[in-house]
Amino acid sequence: MNTRIVYCDETGDDGLNTNSSSAFILTSLSMPTESWQTNYDTLKKFRQSLKAEYGFHTGMEMHTKQFLTDKNPYRTFGWSTEQKIDILKKFTLAIAALDVSIVNVIIDKRKIKSNDYSVLEHALTYNIQRIENDSNGDWNFIIITDKGRISPMRKTARAIRAYNPIQSQFGGYVNKPIKYLIEDIMEKDSEESYFIQICDFVSFFVHLYYKTRYLEEPLPNRVGKLITPEFVGRVMATLANNGTLNLKASPKKYGLVIYPK
Repeated sequence: MNTRIVYCDETGDDGLNTNSSSAFILTSLSMPTESWQTNYDTLKKFRQSLKAEYGFHTGMEMHTKQFLTDKNPYRTFGWSTEQKIDILKKFTLAIAALDVSIVNVIIDKRKIKSNDYSVLEHALTYNIQRIENDSNGDWNFIIITDKGRISPMRKTARAIRAYNPIQSQFGGYVNKPIKYLIEDIMEKDSEESYFIQICDFVSFFVHLYYKTRYLEEPLPNRVGKLITPEFVGRVMATLANNGTLNLKASPKKYGLVIYPK
């Protein structure tokens, strides 16, 4: 059986308070193990080109929210608006060139009715379910995530190996335990992983897309000084048209998985 490697990162607060964020997005990026080196080489070459053109060092983390809001260390480069937009475009095209499949799960915290609802647990469960469905028994997978939430993520992944209720088309629920996730979820510092940084990039743009297209809210002030909602839409369209987004994850546009329903 073949194996895929899955990387995860998120945008938003996984608490129930909607003041800090109205939605929580968990993004996963998976690839066949045999594609890992080629994907890594593609990203390394891309990052080397950014260093040559803009001085963006290959070892510097791309933290998308901080980049878009012009915070350090990015502010110190003194890039013009046109240069920053060009960097974002090149990041998008680099991601679209990878042999990966990306799933985005959105938990809209405004729709949560129960005080016992675990945002992170549900987001991770729905994401793993989509990866498992995509496998269809042809491959298994391991998950690597950014540091910070490893304990509850491991607990959730262990639990759904034994009990994973899925709504039946005949009514009620059936238990369909996760079978193809191997090992505990592992953690890695995002600063040391181009792939986790890619999850961060996609997750934040999904957040912006959901905010502007679904919630019909404006972009955050500092973000809106650099890009437009139309730019956000073009990023999403590029990733979808190049087959990077897993459109089978959901019938919604761009395969976005949105809960609670």
